Amino acid sequence: MFGTVDTYRKVIALTGPLLPFVSFFARLPVAMSQFGSVLLVAETSGSLATAGIVGGTLSAGQVVFGPVLGRLADRHGQRPVVLGAAAVNAVATAALVAGALGHLATAPLAAIGAVTGASVPLIGPLARSRSVALAHRAKADESVVGAIHSLEGTLDEVSFVIGPALVGMAALVAHPAFALGGAAALVAVFGTVFALHPSAAVTAGSPAPARSGGRRVRPPGVVHSVRGTLFFQGAMFGACQAGIAALTVRLGVPGQAGMVYAAMGVVSAAVGLGMGALPARFGLRLRWRVATAAGLALSVPLLFTDSLLPLYAVVTVLGAACAPHLITAFALTERSVEPARLAESMAFAASSLVAGQAVALAVSGRLAERYGPAGAFAVVTVAAAMCLCLALFTRVPAARAHATAAVPAPARPAGADTRSAVTADAGEPTAYAGR
Repeated sequence: MFGTVDTYRKVIALTGPLLPFVSFFARLPVAMSQFGSVLLVAETSGSLATAGIVGGTLSAGQVVFGPVLGRLADRHGQRPVVLGAAAVNAVATAALVAGALGHLATAPLAAIGAVTGASVPLIGPLARSRSVALAHRAKADESVVGAIHSLEGTLDEVSFVIGPALVGMAALVAHPAFALGGAAALVAVFGTVFALHPSAAVTAGSPAPARSGGRRVRPPGVVHSVRGTLFFQGAMFGACQAGIAALTVRLGVPGQAGMVYAAMGVVSAAVGLGMGALPARFGLRLRWRVATAAGLALSVPLLFTDSLLPLYAVVTVLGAACAPHLITAFALTERSVEPARLAESMAFAASSLVAGQAVALAVSGRLAERYGPAGAFAVVTVAAAMCLCLALFTRVPAARAHATAAVPAPARPAGADTRSAVTADAGEPTAYAGR
């Protein structure tokens, strides 16, 4: 227990206490915009079909352009990319609210939704790559890097519990427009602060990686398998949402759907934070296989769930397998790619998750209409089985595929107090405390 606390203390010493705080609030709009756009357009247009189209274009924009923003961050640094994306996203989100309230036609609303998704500033993936760069610069050991992935995974999970809950509360108390308006303000303020935080100096950008024979060097096979397993994990999330919604409607308690899904997220976040306590002998390959096997085993009871209390129990327990899989997948990505392509690779991984969720929502929703909740829950189990297959049959390198180059420390003003920071040359973390 004390070893785990000490490891997380080292992580905070690297990043400073402000960076996790800022990155959490900066990633909340991502969790709010998808659900909020669907509720807002459904409320103002009276059409679930129109709401689905707008929500779908928002997801598509994020899936297609997320890796592009990640590549730009690798080349030109996080600061200019995040500043630009946050500004565009805030304006686009505000325009989506104005367009919905002004009863724009479906096509222009969908176009605004696409811009909103395309400009999502990727705070989660970029915070991971920034914190990992800080750890490598300080020559921290693998336990600290693993704790970074656990902490970032927990922040993601908590944001995706709180974000939709805030949207639901705004819709219940006032109007969904307030939720999306709040999302625009959050991304404008906290996205900007994240971009300007001093830690952005470790991600100042680097030249494009060397090409082999005039072609871009392809990432190793494990990276593609990880993207596949994240796609199927996203499919599990989307199918869970559809199945939970279908069952709670059948039971006459549709308002419970959000609470059930939130329960899964809370347990997932708690288990994710505890991942930092796992000893190094439990390698990433073993963690990947155990997490995906647990996901399959714990998803099967969904097929036989037909009342509310068992639904809460089964979905909550299933949450215990989600964060370990996600944390391990992002850790495998970080270990397998070149440092110069880390942000792009993290963005690609996150986009795979979003794509799987969007596809599964569309497919499992139709299955739920035709076969009931079990039709959607069957998609959860099939997707979990695919995750396990990829984990079992993918060759995972035993060590890092690329040596990590030291990153120069940002310059400090002459005469600055150096007591809160120790140079990376000494092999100790550089703190951004108080920034």
